[in-house]
Amino acid sequence: MSDSDPKMETIETRVPSRLDRLPWSNFHWMIVIGLGTVWILDGLEVTIVGSIGQRLTEKGSGIVLDASQIGTAAAFYVAGACLGALFFGQLTDRFGRKKLFLLTLGVYVLATIATAFSFSAWYFFAARFFTGAGIGGEYAAINSAIDELIPARLRGRVDLMINGSFWIGAAGGAVASIALLDTALFAADVGWRLAFGIGALLGVGILLVRRNVPESPRWLFIHGRDDEAEEIVGDIEEAIEEEKGEELPQPDDSIRVKPRERISFREIAQTAISKYPRRTALGLALFVGQAFMYNAVTFDLGTLLGEFFNVSSGSVPFYLALFGVSNFLGPFTLGRLFDTVGRKPMVTATYLGSSALTVVLAVLLLGNSLTTWTFMALVLAIFFIASAGASSAYLTVSEIFPMETRALSIAFFYAAGTAAGGIAGPLLFGHFIASGSQDQVATGFFIGAAVMAIGGIAELLFGVKAERRQLEDIAEPLTAEGVRQDGKDQHDRRREHHPAGRYRLGRGSHSSPPGLPNWPPR
Repeated sequence: MSDSDPKMETIETRVPSRLDRLPWSNFHWMIVIGLGTVWILDGLEVTIVGSIGQRLTEKGSGIVLDASQIGTAAAFYVAGACLGALFFGQLTDRFGRKKLFLLTLGVYVLATIATAFSFSAWYFFAARFFTGAGIGGEYAAINSAIDELIPARLRGRVDLMINGSFWIGAAGGAVASIALLDTALFAADVGWRLAFGIGALLGVGILLVRRNVPESPRWLFIHGRDDEAEEIVGDIEEAIEEEKGEELPQPDDSIRVKPRERISFREIAQTAISKYPRRTALGLALFVGQAFMYNAVTFDLGTLLGEFFNVSSGSVPFYLALFGVSNFLGPFTLGRLFDTVGRKPMVTATYLGSSALTVVLAVLLLGNSLTTWTFMALVLAIFFIASAGASSAYLTVSEIFPMETRALSIAFFYAAGTAAGGIAGPLLFGHFIASGSQDQVATGFFIGAAVMAIGGIAELLFGVKAERRQLEDIAEPLTAEGVRQDGKDQHDRRREHHPAGRYRLGRGSHSSPPGLPNWPPR
């Protein structure tokens, strides 16, 4: 079908307003559990591989790799994540959020199971590549779906908390690896395989919950499937009214769109470059900054501790667990401020604040003034702040581009940031650490501070006031026609268009998890 289908008529919909005025409910908890918890798997994956790397170089492990091949495997994982994000990102915008977030999780589960049965270097590299591809696709499909289903007033804190949950997995992976690598408990060729098996098992559990998550109604009406969108939103509303015991307020306004089956990649690219060049520059600055800092320190923290602070390899997982906890607490505690204080001041503050603390750390390294715990205290403080900033990068690019380009925008900036900062960071830090000079390591932290500062300055100059605003107000859909219509008189129209359907989430439905806490508050 052509990009513009003359058979599709202009439609007027209140779906965005109806979704954004919903109170927090069991439906939203299902979104968090079914979609957001996948970042825990990503954190688990990255940390476990870092922890078991040494075991894979030992005889008796069932697969003998050398140190350089461990690094090569990490490169395959990162390359797979970048390419997977781009490949699955454009499919997500074309075929829908649900089809792709089921597919990408399936790819992750199968590739992780395959990794557990690795027997040679080439097989391990291939399995890591496809595991990364599944995770990269998840970044695009999941972030776009979450932001389109979570009410506008809560979108910032929920998005940051979900992206920050990566570090729950990272902390859990660090602790779990201690037991899994204990040869008194598991044979040398078994423990590391179980680590991957656990990740796959968790993925299957998430997949079962995810089946009940509906397609994004915003994506549906953009693609001419407005009846399905109305039905899904109507069922959500009915379930929430039954759960809360009160009628929902009327939606504020409507939007007119001219649906299209497909939107060309060329038009999407022109939108980013021609219509939103400042936003494009902002996205690149935020992603390159956080990717440089995070990949450099996450991959090299254990080596830094061992080389310069005489921390034994057996103790490194405990420090990595502390690092993970600090990184989760940042977005969890600061996330609310991104909705109240605002996106622009908070993104700027987190990037510039973490940059300033990184400068302090670098100066103290130059003076050889740090002990193990003062070094860790500064690292934990830096990444407590930086983690909220890094999570906000995903939130930012998800919000500031039109809905038709949302998944591909996330994929592009993730891939570009990871390819630039994510590769350069570990390479530079690895070289500086190998020199044995704290002064050179300090230079690495100065560079990290600079790229984070560039992200903060870009937000200060180009940041968008997106807090508590509908996504369609932040970036008008490419298919939008005319102006928004204020229409509170047709609130009950939804009852006419969506009889109870397969996405009903009311009483008796297996899709509404009972007894969940009321977080976040209304």
